[in-house]
Amino acid sequence: MSGRGGRVTLVALAVVLGWLLVGAVTGPFAGRLGEVATNDSAAFLPADAEATRAQELSGRFVERQTTPALVVYERTTGITDADRQRVAADAARFAGVPGVIGPLPPPIPSEDGQAVQVVVPIDDGEGERIGTTVERLRDIAGGDRDGLTVDVAGPAGLLADLIEVFSAIDGTLLLVTLCVVLVILLVVYRSPVLWIFPLLSAGTSFALAAAFVHLLADADVITLNGQAQGILTVLVFGAGTDYALLLVARYREELHRHARPWDAMRTAWKGAAPAIIASGGTVILSLLCLLLSSLNSNRALGPVAAIGIAATLLVMLTFLPALLLLGGRWAFWPRRPREDEAEPQAEHGMWRRIAGFVARRARPVWLVTSVLLAALALGLTQLGATTLGQSDLFTQRTDSVVGQEVIARHYPAGTGSPATILVDQRAARQVAEVARTVPGVATVRPVTGDPTGPPDPAAPPRVVDGTVQLEATLADPPDSDGAERTIRDLRAAVHRVPGANAAVGGFTAINVDTAAAATRDQNVIIPVVLVVIAIILALLLRALLAPILLIATVLLSFAATLGLCALVFRHVLDFPGVDASFPLFAFVFLVALGIDYNIFLMSRVREESVRRGTRAGVLAGLAVTGGVITSAGIVLAATFSALAVLPLVVLVELGVAVAVGVLIDTIVVRSLLVPALAYDIGPRVWWPGRLARANGEREARRAG
Repeated sequence: MSGRGGRVTLVALAVVLGWLLVGAVTGPFAGRLGEVATNDSAAFLPADAEATRAQELSGRFVERQTTPALVVYERTTGITDADRQRVAADAARFAGVPGVIGPLPPPIPSEDGQAVQVVVPIDDGEGERIGTTVERLRDIAGGDRDGLTVDVAGPAGLLADLIEVFSAIDGTLLLVTLCVVLVILLVVYRSPVLWIFPLLSAGTSFALAAAFVHLLADADVITLNGQAQGILTVLVFGAGTDYALLLVARYREELHRHARPWDAMRTAWKGAAPAIIASGGTVILSLLCLLLSSLNSNRALGPVAAIGIAATLLVMLTFLPALLLLGGRWAFWPRRPREDEAEPQAEHGMWRRIAGFVARRARPVWLVTSVLLAALALGLTQLGATTLGQSDLFTQRTDSVVGQEVIARHYPAGTGSPATILVDQRAARQVAEVARTVPGVATVRPVTGDPTGPPDPAAPPRVVDGTVQLEATLADPPDSDGAERTIRDLRAAVHRVPGANAAVGGFTAINVDTAAAATRDQNVIIPVVLVVIAIILALLLRALLAPILLIATVLLSFAATLGLCALVFRHVLDFPGVDASFPLFAFVFLVALGIDYNIFLMSRVREESVRRGTRAGVLAGLAVTGGVITSAGIVLAATFSALAVLPLVVLVELGVAVAVGVLIDTIVVRSLLVPALAYDIGPRVWWPGRLARANGEREARRAG
């Protein structure tokens, strides 16, 4: 036997060394994902969106596509001659900044004489370097001086602020996530050694995932944006630690039954791996359903996050078992498990008592918890999904937000980000007249041959391939609900002009089309995710009734989570609403991750039910898995909460929603609702599988 033990140890050592080599090679990629990320909102539009068609047509009117930065100077007592000289000098220096397309249009004074605005076109080819260009503009403009304030806003200013936020993902978010996981592992294991194995495995998983994502994004096979990058970080560490907790708990349990660690690990792996694989497979397939999205941003998140989970599964089912095998019993020091044939429930006194409570009050427990969750779901009326305005995107006031507020005070708020109307030359005049009558449209003018000079009403419009481009300045800020209503009204008006073949695009139109696509995605993807999860559960549990009940409980938990979050966002955090993509992202992560804990519980319940009967199996499964699943839920909730360190409302909202939802799933749904429901239903929960008949006959004999 010692020879066999030696061979097993050598294999484990080879696996560990192999993974350490992989980690050394892939580790540097963990800090380089920002190099291949792109955050241009227009690039995420569906190909058939009207704003996409308008963007393609408007590209013919310029040699290079640009994103405008709006440098706005404000003096509330009135712009002075010295201020105008400073603006002119700054504008001359702006034109020389790399990435700026000159010559610049002349400065635009406000009608009230209190502000001057300089439009600085930046080459779209700069990509992520737009952030550097905007920073250079801000350096040239300098800070406030003698009552004159200067801010850089517009689409380029907003993009630069977003790039700065996402740049913190590779450093700040990763560090916070590591610290959160470390603290929780120390509390859970109360061991100075054991925490190293899960954390090292999770770090290797992230490095492996980052390497694959970096290579695929660099080759343009997938698209990576800052949002997907941040979610990848917390998802890998959260899910990886969850899988580690489940495997370590089962290994510790088996060490009580086996003298040799490799026998304990073999049994633990066979017992835990099916649930871990089913859990990871559920999450992967649910995430890949995002490929059905019409939005490129959603399609980008699906494969990126799925790669993260796949890498995590691979590492946690190979590297972690090898580490634990080499560590043996001493890895659990000072609470080393002994071979004493102890029943698993013996170490779980609190959860054994909870199981006893569920057995005594099964029906009242599931009825009361269902009613409480349904009551929380009523908060959904406060959710109000919308497109967040620029001032609502950040949890703090950025330079682009302040600048947009200045522009709104002194100009038609849409100045600098006009709606573009691409129309057939023969109908251009009629379309312009119709557009001017639309409420919310401040001005309409054609694009002429000299965009750098002052507007000339007498200049003929420029015609490219029989198409004329009109620019409609909106009265409302381009990222506001009012501007979006104007775009919808404008589209309806110009589409009625015969033969116009009009397409309305621009910054606001992109937001409108993105919100419409997000609504379509929810209606398509959510049912598909539910079907995928139902199939996986049916195969795992070899039943139909149990999967239906589990999905129903997770949907109830999801509704309760969104209802509670809606109240928190509105009345505690004072957020104006949620982004249109939030419900879909929250659904995919909450349902896919929430069903994990039901998989962990019910797979163990089924295993125990084969030996003990259904009702006894429910109680044994709850007692044994209660502690580890609760710990896993706390880990996942804490890691997603780390998204709050990024000052971006949409990521804070997603982090809060997943954290709240996971805690509801682990503490209420998995601990009380599901076991009480399964206990009350009894053997029929496995219908129509053979276990339902076998356990039904067994419990009938006991009752007789």
